[in-house]
Amino acid sequence: MKLIVGLGNPGPQYAKTRHNAGFMVVDRLAERHGMTGGKSRFSGLFTDGLIASARAGLLKPMTYMNLSGQAVVEAMNFYKVPPEDLLVVVDDIALDCGQIRCRPEGGAGGHNGLKDIQQRLGTQKYPRLRIGIDPPGRIPQVDYVLGRFTPDQQQAMEQAVPTACDAIETWLTHGITETMNRYN
Repeated sequence: MKLIVGLGNPGPQYAKTRHNAGFMVVDRLAERHGMTGGKSRFSGLFTDGLIASARAGLLKPMTYMNLSGQAVVEAMNFYKVPPEDLLVVVDDIALDCGQIRCRPEGGAGGHNGLKDIQQRLGTQKYPRLRIGIDPPGRIPQVDYVLGRFTPDQQQAMEQAVPTACDAIETWLTHGITETMNRYN
């Protein structure tokens, strides 16, 4: 099984905020493949099925962003998923809104969700798909990432989310190198 984890924060007050870009992608991917109705498992909402003829689990940690690694490690341990078969979908303030980047490994880049995952896994060698949300400018970073998209940003995200789903399907069927070649 491959494990796809979308990072975000639980609760209606965080829905459609910039920090929940990972949740948005995983939700759209689940809809696209008839995998809606996730169940409470692994300290998150989890569903599994076939995506592009590959067995995949979709996980949205319900631990809040700073403790995302707890859910990730629980699911990885249960299904015996090696780090190279994990894909974390995460927002990124270093990219323009709607831009996506896929990498086979890397640092946390100041992202608390990635920091927790890396600390709990003991490695930064796992794939991630980053979704740009624009730099915060003069707005304090925490306020910015927990804020809602501007109309222009929302329009960019409406194009980026399905493209991110396409990239995940490519990762599942053709691997990380092909995904980077097509989408970076």
